[in-house]
Amino acid sequence: TPTRPVPSYIQRPDYADHPLGMSESEQALKGTFQIKVLSSEDIEGMRLVCRLAREVLDVAAMMVKAGVTTEEIDHAVHLACIARNCYPSPLNYYNFPKSCCTSVNEVICHGIPDRRPLQEGDIVNVDITVYRNGYHGDLNETFYVGEVDEGAKRLVQTTYECLMQAIDAVKPGVRYRELGNIIQKHAQANGFSVVRSYCGHGIHKLFHTAPNVPHYAKNKAVGVMKPGHVFTIEPMICEGGWQDETWPDGWTAVTRDGKRSAQFEHTLLVTDTGCEILTRRLDSIHPHFMSQ
Repeated sequence: TPTRPVPSYIQRPDYADHPLGMSESEQALKGTFQIKVLSSEDIEGMRLVCRLAREVLDVAAMMVKAGVTTEEIDHAVHLACIARNCYPSPLNYYNFPKSCCTSVNEVICHGIPDRRPLQEGDIVNVDITVYRNGYHGDLNETFYVGEVDEGAKRLVQTTYECLMQAIDAVKPGVRYRELGNIIQKHAQANGFSVVRSYCGHGIHKLFHTAPNVPHYAKNKAVGVMKPGHVFTIEPMICEGGWQDETWPDGWTAVTRDGKRSAQFEHTLLVTDTGCEILTRRLDSIHPHFMSQ
């Protein structure tokens, strides 16, 4: 389906009009490990954009039902972004063709919305990033489509617990590499594996930047948390093996064994005493799957 237009009055990230969707600002910092400490102005910008990203994800959540296509979810997400004067960050990022990622069952991440209707028993992750006033806010949740089997419930519940246990450890002085130990320990205790190819990341004026935040144990991530750091944690947890492959579309990452994978993500601000979950729900303490 054709690329959805974004009105010209909405501020666009640098890659939006690049023929290859390349972010010159990100490329300039590629390979550097320095983590930006955000100013109070930056932090306010991140609070706003993350709140708006949450609102957009909540719009998507209302649409997840058997018979609905991921294309229809993407359309609603696109309109919800524009209604909030936001650019949908995935759109044309390295030529990604849509305004959000929708990852069903064995898709680990970066699924491209399409015309396949969701089916009863599926699990689907919707990953939202929005851009406003020069800042990106990023989150995702995995949803149930109608009634799902016990295996799906265990996988989704455990994945959410992995994220929250990692978030509980975030505070100044903690090494970024420690988060993977926490996540893998909980995943493995429940008989699940942790994807190794995709990581959490720093985010602010850049969509993806330092630090790199692997979700698996004994990783070599560089850096120590300091107040003013902003980054995502977004574990992808699998029923079977952790190995992934990418479809010929160049984006869709799937489990090699075809078993299901789930994911949850928040954007976090390190504070003096711990962290602030910038993408938290304001109307509930629970993710959507708990009330599905």
